[in-house]
Amino acid sequence: MLEEGKKAPAFSLQGSSGEKLSLKDFAGKKLVLYFYPKDNTPGCTTEALAFRDASQKLEKLGAVVVGVSKDSIASHCKFIDKHTLNFVLLSDPDGEVLAKYGAWGEKMMYGKKITGVLRSTVVIDENAIVRKVFRSVKVPGHVDKVLEVVASL
Repeated sequence: MLEEGKKAPAFSLQGSSGEKLSLKDFAGKKLVLYFYPKDNTPGCTTEALAFRDASQKLEKLGAVVVGVSKDSIASHCKFIDKHTLNFVLLSDPDGEVLAKYGAWGEKMMYGKKITGVLRSTVVIDENAIVRKVFRSVKVPGHVDKVLEVVASL
């Protein structure tokens, strides 16, 4: 299980930028790694737009935002273009990184138990140490909480 104060799990995933990105590519920067269920769905779009709109504030605090879902790179690129997102989305089709970060598991959807992506955000510091894990994220107001954590580092 992912723990605050411990080293973040290594990853290497294909990004919407056209290149593979790994945890070490963000060395020296704060990383806001957020996991979401699906491109172009209402909650995920609202969350992406909130991160887009806060990206300048996060950049001033030395942080980079990166989204992760199981969607394909083609889907990510359409999502980015449609909503003018200003950050990279990573594709984790096998769910390996989702599992490492505790963002894959059972959840309730429309009264049924299903297995899927658990909306969550992990704030990682410049030394790849997990500083904050947000689980069961509710989208309204979430980015403000992330900003507070990043500002405190």
